Amino acid sequence: MQNIKKSIYSWISQRYMNGCSSYNNLDVRKSCRSKEQARAVFSQGNVPHAKGLIFLSPFKAHSFAKTHGFPLVIKPNVSGYSRGSYFPINNFFELWKAIFLAKLWWPTTVVEQYLKGHNYRVVAIKGEIMSVIERYPPTVTGDGLQTISKLIDEENAIRKEMNLYPCIHPIEKNEQTISFLKKRQYSLDTIPAQGEDVILFYRISLAPGGTVRTIDKATIPEINRQLFVDVLDMFGANILGIDVIFEKGIEHAYQDQQCIFLEVNSRPYLKMHDYPRFGEKEDLSPYYSKLNKLDISNADTY
Repeated sequence: MQNIKKSIYSWISQRYMNGCSSYNNLDVRKSCRSKEQARAVFSQGNVPHAKGLIFLSPFKAHSFAKTHGFPLVIKPNVSGYSRGSYFPINNFFELWKAIFLAKLWWPTTVVEQYLKGHNYRVVAIKGEIMSVIERYPPTVTGDGLQTISKLIDEENAIRKEMNLYPCIHPIEKNEQTISFLKKRQYSLDTIPAQGEDVILFYRISLAPGGTVRTIDKATIPEINRQLFVDVLDMFGANILGIDVIFEKGIEHAYQDQQCIFLEVNSRPYLKMHDYPRFGEKEDLSPYYSKLNKLDISNADTY
């Protein structure tokens, strides 16, 4: 079984983690591989996180929903780039459908409470914050004149002009987009109102057309900064990509709002921090200089 797991992790790394950083040793990477591991560390360190459980049997997730209510998140216990994740889940039909789809990616599955808010990736290194980005699902903003189809063309043209490809992806007018719009009784021919934000898919990852905005680190309260650095130390890591949702925003102290730490990434995809759709591109070279001086054991072992 151990050899099978090793082979699976190696395949995932080669197939899906191209371009991801590698500044942590094998023990740290092993400790960050699953949501269950992260939740255990968060709980021990009193880090705010969603109530949830890992399950094989779908009936456990059904029971969790009956106890804690909706909305919920279903996601594979081991994954990346939001693959196999489904949210917000608002009823039992959506729950069972999400369970089936998530298990196509990984047999052990996570059900968690869902918090609607601002979704961030915080990259922390020893003693400091390297970069913070807010992440958005594929979205266009109406002008009261153009169809969603035309707005997608316009948005994709802006991304091309900004040289965001291929790190940031274009928004596709595919069946996935059409189906998602249909749930809101929209179509590609719908003309959104002036200033109306139209979300085209629920996932905030880059593949379906999601984007990022850089956050000025100076706007982050010291209590939040310290929490991220503490999380890094809890895992004994040199670098972590920490996924977190703040109800009001990261510019407000986490104690003054609902806040959920989702997971940590021991090999964060740093390239996307260089291609913001919104905000100013940061010079991260001083941080890379520090990281590149590290002597990492087992860097290429999975």
